Amino acid sequence: MAIISPSSAPIKRLKEEARKAGLLVDVTQGRKTRAILVMDSNHVILSAIQPETITGRFEEEDWKEEKQ
Repeated sequence: MAIISPSSAPIKRLKEEARKAGLLVDVTQGRKTRAILVMDSNHVILSAIQPETITGRFEEEDWKEEKQ
């Protein structure tokens, strides 16, 4: 999985290709896209949450699992 910013031209192309292939999931609820997640299933997820916030949440969850 990758978490990337949506600003570059290659990422915009990736988003359009995913839309055409039916692999685009938009969870922004109409807000500005701040992060794009590329999953191992080739799905592309648009998120309104900053990439740093998403990364922090994954790291926090990993820490909680290690602690148990």
